[in-house]
Amino acid sequence: MFSLKHSGKKGLLVITLASLLMLFTEAQANPRYAAIVVDATTGAVLHEENADEERYIASLTKMMTLYLLFEAIEQKRTSFDTGMRVSAFAASMPPTNIRLQAGNTLSVRDAIKALIVRSANDVAVVVAEALAGSEARFSHLMTNKARQLGMSSTIFRNASGLPNREQVTSARDMSVLSTRLLKDFPQHYHFFSTQSFRHRGITYNSHNRLLRHFDGADGLKLALFVLLDFI
Repeated sequence: MFSLKHSGKKGLLVITLASLLMLFTEAQANPRYAAIVVDATTGAVLHEENADEERYIASLTKMMTLYLLFEAIEQKRTSFDTGMRVSAFAASMPPTNIRLQAGNTLSVRDAIKALIVRSANDVAVVVAEALAGSEARFSHLMTNKARQLGMSSTIFRNASGLPNREQVTSARDMSVLSTRLLKDFPQHYHFFSTQSFRHRGITYNSHNRLLRHFDGADGLKLALFVLLDFI
């Protein structure tokens, strides 16, 4: 997800570019274009097409993983400096990852950066296990939170977005989640503009090239949504 912001203008839009949902695993099962444009200030839908059609979530899953992590920080169930243990299961996650080793610890602050910058699957599982004891229990929390937010078409089965036929969403639901991340946690929104971070001597750079090359881009999940200030 990325966002575009033009200074001096008003009215936040969320533009869901769901035609790019071919990033989703096996999206060819439902390749139709889907999009929604929402005025995030008023909630008015300005455009939609196939906005409620089922799509696979893929790495957009990590937006909900981050939502629950931000919520845990605000509820003081964890903190930025809390060390989360890396299990053998978490360390076994395939790329994209940051090569975590079983038995190590990862701070919440570094986990946030790794999820945003690297979209790290191993880190997503570390967060899930730290907050819920297991990824399976965490996925239930994710789905329950989706319902609380009004995301009626979304089901989570893991914390990373790795392939699972049952893990689905819609363009409308993802627009809801993106705006709630911004509105519910404005104090943490700056993390989404992080362009790089270092972990154990390795520097990881953001996949979101707009952050480097487009003046005013401020993050969220690459390629599927735009936040745009307009007159």
